[in-house]
Amino acid sequence: MTVRHLSTAVEARIDRAARRLLDAGHQPHRPVRLAVTEFLVFGAKQAWACAFGALLLATMAVVHLTWPEGAALARNDVLTTAAVAIQVGMLVFGLETVRELRVVLVFHVVGTVMEVFKTHVGSWEYGTGGWLVVAGVPLFSGFMYGAVGSYMVRVVRLFDLRFERYPPQWLLVVVASGIYANFYGHHFVWDARWVLLALVVALFSRTTMHVRVHRATLRMPVLLAMGLVALFIWLAENAATWAGAWSYPAQAAAWQPVAPTKIVAWLLLMVISVALVSWLYPQVRSDRRAPAVVAPQPGREARTSPAPSPDPDGRLAHDGRLADDGRLADDGRLADDGRLAHDVLGASTQTTPIVFVRRDRQDPLPLAANPQPSATERP
Repeated sequence: MTVRHLSTAVEARIDRAARRLLDAGHQPHRPVRLAVTEFLVFGAKQAWACAFGALLLATMAVVHLTWPEGAALARNDVLTTAAVAIQVGMLVFGLETVRELRVVLVFHVVGTVMEVFKTHVGSWEYGTGGWLVVAGVPLFSGFMYGAVGSYMVRVVRLFDLRFERYPPQWLLVVVASGIYANFYGHHFVWDARWVLLALVVALFSRTTMHVRVHRATLRMPVLLAMGLVALFIWLAENAATWAGAWSYPAQAAAWQPVAPTKIVAWLLLMVISVALVSWLYPQVRSDRRAPAVVAPQPGREARTSPAPSPDPDGRLAHDGRLADDGRLADDGRLADDGRLAHDVLGASTQTTPIVFVRRDRQDPLPLAANPQPSATERP
């Protein structure tokens, strides 16, 4: 499969425009300007990663405010149709790749199954009416879980996430399976969510992630990141229930904010999301191995350990030298100190090709740094 530094042609154009706007032909040196630039890029990337969920939430609000009661087409069907249109548009206009869509569909299925069960036991309810339903649950409900999956896979790519002390995959799957089972089982047996929460804290207590923004790389505990995402999902849930997408028993008479204790439920759901993404999208797993790098002498070039690897994009010359455009082939990327960085997400089992790095070149990683299938070369 051919890979590129940017996943879609749309993101390639955005990246070039952003570089021109942010750097303007020179490197910023003032600390305040550096901080503001990194903050704005961080916000822009987060907004870009949330595109699916934001569009879906905005659609819910518009339908709630404008769609008349008793119309020939029920609100539930309008929301489902709009969700399908948003998903198709994400693919057609190059905002999401087919590989990412596969992850979103798995989230869709897992979420819909839980929605069917939860509505039948009375945890929450949807408005009546519509044809696009399964077991009494509108199909747009699965797209809300799909929005979480879309965010998860895109944020890994956009921020070039790397992990330290990532827990073993089998252990993560065991805890995530227990959480998913508890979502069903606590209606019949003892609720183990607090025990599961303690296991999650123990599992990720030492795990940190490296977040590449623009030129800076931040470190953040994974538990803090999952907690922040759970908080924002809870805020979005308040907006969705206000828009009448669904309602909890406490909101039957009149709308009121969702109980803050739901943040814990969303945090546990984040663990399921991380397990699904790391299983379906192995790049999120950590890899502590790195290729050997020979320290360069003054006036010479650094070189990594040799290994055969194709150069699908033609950026690497046949004799192993760096191509004229200064970019590296495949997963070879230039670290901040001028050395060749290994595949930071550790998904590939292939070794790094022979390349020579010009120490006087300090190109930053693009805004969407991880190699992904091109929009024109989808699998």
